[in-house]
Amino acid sequence: MIESNNAFWDDGEWITWDDINEQIQYKEWRPRYPNADLSLVSVFENLLETAQSYHGLTGQHLQVYGDIGELYGVITHGLKLNRNYAQGSDGRIGDDFVEVKTITPFKSNDVVTLNMARNFNKALIVKINESFEIRGELIDRRSLPKSTGDRLRLDWALFG
Repeated sequence: MIESNNAFWDDGEWITWDDINEQIQYKEWRPRYPNADLSLVSVFENLLETAQSYHGLTGQHLQVYGDIGELYGVITHGLKLNRNYAQGSDGRIGDDFVEVKTITPFKSNDVVTLNMARNFNKALIVKINESFEIRGELIDRRSLPKSTGDRLRLDWALFG
């Protein structure tokens, strides 16, 4: 409830401290995520923090890293996600179909496998390291190494 103890009246409307704090947070996020819908950045950061906290408390991992990788694509590249379990690709950036692959912090190697039979023009490879720092590389399909068969294994060392 908006009252004088948690908001103030300015220019014909009530402004809450939550509104002000949100604007400050958005101002801090804009340089890191210049193309993002900033309302989604908090979801992304909270999910990553939850995964890290859970691991710190239990030593186990939540099964959320694929979602974190996709949200990373949303806020860093403007990825528009397809509906869950859609066939072909994970989403689109403009007219390009994008396949997202996430390297998790517990993976024994930094290799992902792309199914080249799927319909995508770009691949977004996202790496979440043991410190829960996250990076990604968006790669044109044309730039990928040639493969024989439907599977292509890519090592993060090619990008990072």
